[in-house]
Amino acid sequence: QVQLVESGGGLVQTGGSLRLSCAASERTSSRNAMGWFRQAPGKEREFVAAITWGGGATFYTDSVKGRFTISRDRAENTGYLQMNSLKPEDTAVYYCAARVRPRTFETRYNRAADFDYWGQGTQVTVSS
Repeated sequence: QVQLVESGGGLVQTGGSLRLSCAASERTSSRNAMGWFRQAPGKEREFVAAITWGGGATFYTDSVKGRFTISRDRAENTGYLQMNSLKPEDTAVYYCAARVRPRTFETRYNRAADFDYWGQGTQVTVSS
């Protein structure tokens, strides 16, 4: 069982920046990837970004490309989401997720079903 703990959320003005962190409770040498999802009030959870743990390949949803950067520190067993140029529509609870299963031909890294463990979420609020 892997426990994930997010931190770094908060209130920021439009155009501001935040850095989210996702720390795992134990080292998982077999970890395949880490992802970030978000859920705004009244909306479904949506994919934000993902990174493969070994090779560092990154994936982003179109609305955050050029503004958000996902990264990971394998030595610290921690993932990050740097969010710049924040907009009010970025307001949501942000969740990190970890995948420990090997990648298959069906893996896309942009679906909740691609991930095995989830954090409790951290609130990000962007004021206009």
